Amino acid sequence: MAGPVLVTPEAAAERRLTAFGDEIIVHLGGEDTGGALSAFTSITPPGAGPPPHHHELDDEWFLPQEGRVEFLMSGEWREVPVGSAVFVPRGEVHAFRNCGETPLTMLIQTSPAGFETFFARCAEEFAKPGGPEMARIIEIGTEHGIHFAAP
Repeated sequence: MAGPVLVTPEAAAERRLTAFGDEIIVHLGGEDTGGALSAFTSITPPGAGPPPHHHELDDEWFLPQEGRVEFLMSGEWREVPVGSAVFVPRGEVHAFRNCGETPLTMLIQTSPAGFETFFARCAEEFAKPGGPEMARIIEIGTEHGIHFAAP
């Protein structure tokens, strides 16, 4: 890894991505950290959140900052207060959803890095006229070790 890195709010704002109804602002990506981790703010509208899934290659932690959030962990949904830290090790099926009436803001980190690349590729698919082909989203997920649970 190179030396210390500073990513200003203006630079992070240029790395804003939208997919799955969520918006993320990438503060640190693999290119910044030598692949060690990625860190981003996620903004999730009311009622939204990713489907249940697991990461094969990375661990993930969440720090809710504003709004209300429920997490699916160990097969059970539970509301988590702002300021809590939630850690999900690789291989664990999980999800979160905004259970409030205002946008949910969370700081999220994955280790090692790579989630930001997955999300950027999905954002390209979601930006296509008519929206994404879900089979392609599942394929991109598989290429990045992210697997969506069967409904």
